[in-house]
Amino acid sequence: MNFIDELTWRGMIHQMMPGTKEQLEKEMTTAYLGIDPTADSLHIGHLVGVMMLKHFQRAGHKPIALVGGATGMIGDPSMKSQERKLLDEETLRHNQEAIKKQLAKFLDFDSKEPNSAEMVNNYDWMKNFSFLDFIRDVGKHITVNYMMAKDSVKKRLSGESQQGMSFTEFSYQLVQGYDFLTLYRDKNCRLQLGGSDQWGNITTGTELIRRTLGGEAYALTCPLITKADGGKFGKTESGNVWLDPRYTSPYKFYQFWLNVSDADAEKYIKIFTELTEAEINSLVEEQKADPGKRPLQKRLAKEITTMVHSAEDYEAASEASQILFSNNTADALHKLDEETLLQVMEGVPQHEVSMDEIKSGELKLVDLLTDKAPVFPSKGEMRKMTQQGGVSINKEKITDPYFVISEDNLLAGKYILAQRGKKNYFLLIAK
Repeated sequence: MNFIDELTWRGMIHQMMPGTKEQLEKEMTTAYLGIDPTADSLHIGHLVGVMMLKHFQRAGHKPIALVGGATGMIGDPSMKSQERKLLDEETLRHNQEAIKKQLAKFLDFDSKEPNSAEMVNNYDWMKNFSFLDFIRDVGKHITVNYMMAKDSVKKRLSGESQQGMSFTEFSYQLVQGYDFLTLYRDKNCRLQLGGSDQWGNITTGTELIRRTLGGEAYALTCPLITKADGGKFGKTESGNVWLDPRYTSPYKFYQFWLNVSDADAEKYIKIFTELTEAEINSLVEEQKADPGKRPLQKRLAKEITTMVHSAEDYEAASEASQILFSNNTADALHKLDEETLLQVMEGVPQHEVSMDEIKSGELKLVDLLTDKAPVFPSKGEMRKMTQQGGVSINKEKITDPYFVISEDNLLAGKYILAQRGKKNYFLLIAK
């Protein structure tokens, strides 16, 4: 497998320094990618870079994941209008360990082969580097003119931001450049990978290597991922889509990929899976022939949920997703355990109702869905829609508005799923 050819057809190359392809074709090469350790989980915004490292290792080269313990303490000015919160060492170490566990699903750290993946933390070589030594040994090689010419610096100084730029952030590209120099010197690392917003920082590293050691190093960046409608990739109403199930459940993770647009699915399946070009072209043709079946989204969601979580999590998420979107699922709904039920209902409006009233055997559906929970604004509207067949309890149609609710209607002993029309769901919790 040729790394550059692979990334090219997948649409994963934005800029590349001359000589990069030749270097990779000449010998096994070591490359690194920096990962921001400001949280103890990666989110899907990190996945493009992680997939680059994965393809790099698959192509027979050696990937290094660099956790930016030192740079994370400073904050990269690229694409940001404000400085970030600084982290303490204990938090950084915890985050590093959590991130390595996630990366192990993509990269082989335990291989006996020479291209086994490694993880490093730039805090380890920066923590004992005195300020005077740094500006003498590193700062003297890069001119202020060179640093000022970088886009990330120019944007912050041109008035686009009211914040200006502190010396701390101005020095960021030097610290990142020194990372590349250190890895070049200690691990023969010849290439740095990153997002397109990192080009200025990466090329500062290649320049530092050239000026201090007379060495030749390379840079390759991938495009920043966008959505077809111009919205920000990976952001939902509830924030980032995380890889850690504590922050984003496998069900919700699966749903994110299942619900991307056709245009985005065609782009994302190249970037976020290992499927071959022929397999993807076949899926694209299927999608064109019958867009309603959404083969691209389904395969994308399957591949990436299995890779990030597990095959079992994918199966559970796939089955659970059918519950809200298909009609014959009353039995499946009753079989769900409480944890899975709540995952499926994540994002569904929830309302508390009285367990005593349900147990009394006197609570009519019309009262439950108006007085006890605001599923309908009025009893008249509730009666009308029920008689028209537009109301379901636990996926079973109810046509009598005066149907009496009992304990038999509780899922997992305490929940009722009310449905108004085709798409409006409400989870009632009996307490």
